[in-house]
Amino acid sequence: MADPSNSNVERSEEERWREWAAQAQKGDKVAYNRLLKELFPFIRNRIAASLANSDWAEEIAQEVLISVHKSLKTYSPSRPFRPWLMAIVNFRRSDFLRRHYGARQDRKAGLDHPEFLRKYVTDPAHAGEYKDIEAALKSLPSEQRKVFEMIKIQGFTAQEAANKTGMSVSAVKVSAHRTMKKLKEILK
Repeated sequence: MADPSNSNVERSEEERWREWAAQAQKGDKVAYNRLLKELFPFIRNRIAASLANSDWAEEIAQEVLISVHKSLKTYSPSRPFRPWLMAIVNFRRSDFLRRHYGARQDRKAGLDHPEFLRKYVTDPAHAGEYKDIEAALKSLPSEQRKVFEMIKIQGFTAQEAANKTGMSVSAVKVSAHRTMKKLKEILK
């Protein structure tokens, strides 16, 4: 008798996984084992290249398999398997990285931390620069200054600034661009 696993070679990965998942949902332990056995190296190889530490791939792949086990009943065999699987892979990878980097308290610094201020915030000894920029902004017409401050300082999108000012989105973008050019000329 021919080995039934050999007949799977001719079918695509997608077809095999979809069929094995459907069979596993019905309680077929052999199909379930085949599915997990074939998914593990696929998952591990898929995520290893996107990680800073390739050893994490093994751990994340195991977490993905646990999630596949827990949520296999939610898979619909009438739909493609790979997108369902990749959603789990992406979620588990993100979850792992969030836990890993969130736990690194030694690398966190508050915005008011002296080291952070020294490295990333303009040196207070150069306060004159702030005054020059403020003076240049004040020299602009109020509407132009308002649009510029909304976009470049407060972080509004062009659409949000347009909504607040009653201008079109393109007019807001043009105004911000022209203001930036004018400020560069003033601050030379």
